Amino acid sequence: MPNTLVELAATIVSSHASVTVMSTDELLQEIQKVYASLQQLETAETAAPEAVEEKKAPVMTLRKAFQADQVFCMICGKGGMKTLARHLNQVHGITPREYRKQFNIPATQYLTAENFSEKRRQTALDRGLADNLAKARAVRVEKLQAKKPAAKKVTRKKG
Repeated sequence: MPNTLVELAATIVSSHASVTVMSTDELLQEIQKVYASLQQLETAETAAPEAVEEKKAPVMTLRKAFQADQVFCMICGKGGMKTLARHLNQVHGITPREYRKQFNIPATQYLTAENFSEKRRQTALDRGLADNLAKARAVRVEKLQAKKPAAKKVTRKKG
């Protein structure tokens, strides 16, 4: 097992060179690229624990983060959003579950603006989505019951 970055880079490049024809210049460039990449990974690895520590402190309180008309990100402080899920994934690379865990946000707290959630709920009610869902569930239950074989009646002989 290689102990240094140079040895690791040499091992990687030699594996690559064993299946790809390379000139001397290409081989040297490849070694330099791989070595630089490994250095970046190593420095990112050592800096990552510090970055995680910084992320744990919220930039604002839970009450300020979740307002009626907008939500704010407790990691970076960005506001004006209706919902946080997309922002958390695209900007910070975390899931809503990880975000809740990081800041001890209760499961009862939606990660959306209150008014936005209420409008969506009202729209669903107006369109009858709950009724449609109940109908679809009933149809599904009927189909499942129709697939089950009828239970055989057991008769006892008197003797």
